[in-house]
Amino acid sequence: MAVRAAVLPAIGSPLEITGIELPDPGPGQVRVRLAAAGVCHSDLSLSDGTMRVPVPAVLGHEGAGTVVSVGEGVDHVSPGDGVVLNWAPSCGACHACSLGEVWLCADALTGAAAVYARTTEGTDLHPGLNVAAFAEETVVSASCVLPVPDGVPLTDAALLGCAVLTGYGAVHHSARVRQGETVAVFGVGGVGLAALQAARIAGASKIVAVDVSAEKEELARAAGATDYVVASDTTAREIRGLTGKQGVDVAVECAGRAVTIRTAWDSTRRGGRTTVVGIGGKDQQVTFNALEIFHWGRTLSGCVYGNSDPARDLPVLAGHIRAGRLDLSALVTEHISLDGIPAAFENMLAGKGGRALVVF
Repeated sequence: MAVRAAVLPAIGSPLEITGIELPDPGPGQVRVRLAAAGVCHSDLSLSDGTMRVPVPAVLGHEGAGTVVSVGEGVDHVSPGDGVVLNWAPSCGACHACSLGEVWLCADALTGAAAVYARTTEGTDLHPGLNVAAFAEETVVSASCVLPVPDGVPLTDAALLGCAVLTGYGAVHHSARVRQGETVAVFGVGGVGLAALQAARIAGASKIVAVDVSAEKEELARAAGATDYVVASDTTAREIRGLTGKQGVDVAVECAGRAVTIRTAWDSTRRGGRTTVVGIGGKDQQVTFNALEIFHWGRTLSGCVYGNSDPARDLPVLAGHIRAGRLDLSALVTEHISLDGIPAAFENMLAGKGGRALVVF
């Protein structure tokens, strides 16, 4: 059956909205009709080669939809069920999974190398980060679908698949922000907006949002920021000025740029914690000298997928949503159609706009 999708024909090439031939689900697979998909900066990183992906591919790793049909052996979802796509399913058997660190699963992305569909001309297609959400419908492994929590609209649920789990997890699981601590969030995109809300939920006493765009201040404050700083050479100094010249307890970096990581580190107090969420390229080199590492006693840590376990964390997030503590609509600045994805990517490259949600 042919459906429309956004196809990446080659690394560095523009996305093409075209028809693809999608097979029926095989054993252990699920076919999903997408309701919405988030346009995430990670997809841009895949398209420009910052992260490796087999091509041609259908990108999109953050989505939700309705089950159309299931293959043999699938019993945790049925046709008609609303589901969230999980782009990084854990195998449960590797070393990381045995330690409970399912976000580091060694086999999480093996499905991305598979052929899951073909173009109408017969060219093999790969499913981006396992789930190929930039399409009207997709076929995924059963491990890549989780039931939508009660009380969460299907279109909003798409954002739970990456941005919210990552931003919330960075604050609660990686940085482990405590009541009364001060927090700075660098980058007011989808993940950054989720991190701001998570810091508010954690009870942070001061939440500083940092971004290159002054236009995002209103968006950041609506998400929970108490202060806003437009990024510059004096950002760290400004943040120390907002915190009694001490620096924040926790910095969450969501841009993946060397200068931002270094500034986030410099913005924390002595003994502070910096969590790096942003995905940077190999050319982004961050340097520290041995003396400052000793003197400042700071902690710098990476964070994959918010150090989250979707099966564990989705019900928790749903509870925050139902209680009004977490507003998914605040993460979206633009609603677009499938045809609007190429323009959304151009806006990312130009540093314009906030976060787009594809509505099917």
